[in-house]
Amino acid sequence: MPIPRDAPIVDRILLRDDVYLRLRDAIVDGTFQPGEQLRDSDLAAWIGVSRTPVREALLRLAASGLVVAQPGRSTIVSTIDPHAVSDARDVVAAMHELAVRQAIGKFTEDHIECMRRANGRFEEALGVGDAVAALKADDELHAVPVRVSGNQALQAVLDQFGPVIRRAELLRFQSVDGQASLERHNELIELCARGDVEGARRMTFDMWRSLSSSVDPGA
Repeated sequence: MPIPRDAPIVDRILLRDDVYLRLRDAIVDGTFQPGEQLRDSDLAAWIGVSRTPVREALLRLAASGLVVAQPGRSTIVSTIDPHAVSDARDVVAAMHELAVRQAIGKFTEDHIECMRRANGRFEEALGVGDAVAALKADDELHAVPVRVSGNQALQAVLDQFGPVIRRAELLRFQSVDGQASLERHNELIELCARGDVEGARRMTFDMWRSLSSSVDPGA
């Protein structure tokens, strides 16, 4: 019989992205430990998908530095490389600084309130010692200026280098430095609310550049 023309189209791109995010988050939150071998068949069974989107996700993870892929042999979770974190941190800091600079003047009250709510969740997570939830709330807060900026090139760079930073951030939120991040968030939100371009720009850059000296080879 002829192929029906009205058959629903499976959003393969959405599936591929979902698999990537699932694996990325599992590496960041420690579900998969550094040095652990990842088999695409096992991962596919775990997520409930075919091996193809898993293989594509592993390639993206390798490009981001979260896994080390050896074609035809194995894929392992990478260790946290201080030099890689330092390099990625500088790029991510510059991109978030640019996002805030481009977003100032476009923020609405809803945007500012979204940042405040995210920081409220961040504070709650720190209070109960949930570093993974704190990391998620931190992501949500910083995603607002990126989204408001509307700069897709900027987002692409963060997608590339952000995952390396997220593992180092998790270490930060497991330490006493998490409280300092809360205070920096509050100050950044108020600077954005006032439309203080220079103040918000500097605060954003300094916040990201201050990321955990314990993984900074120059510290």
